[in-house]
Amino acid sequence: QVQLVESGGGLVQAGGSLRLSCAASGRTFSTYAMGWFRQAPGKEREFVAAISRSGGSTLYADSVKGRFTISRDNAKNSVYLEMNSLKPEDTAVYYCAADRHWSIPRRNKIEYDYWGQGAQVTVSS
Repeated sequence: QVQLVESGGGLVQAGGSLRLSCAASGRTFSTYAMGWFRQAPGKEREFVAAISRSGGSTLYADSVKGRFTISRDNAKNSVYLEMNSLKPEDTAVYYCAADRHWSIPRRNKIEYDYWGQGAQVTVSS
């Protein structure tokens, strides 16, 4: 089992940047593919980005492609989401998630086994 803790959320103006971090407990972090999801008020939780166990493969939602970058540091048991050119529609609670079954990045939230508590990102216009 792994525990995930997000940090780095906050309030930013449109066009600004934020970097989310997700720290994982345990010694098996490198055996999990990792993903970021987000949920805005009244909406379903949606896929944002995912990264393979090794970090060599990534996947992005069309809405964030070219603006967001997912990365990981297995030595630090951490995964990151660099968010640039933020828009008001990026406002949501952002969750990191761990997938213990697949080595490749996956879009479907039902594939993920463990979830963090979420970090609020608010983008003002």
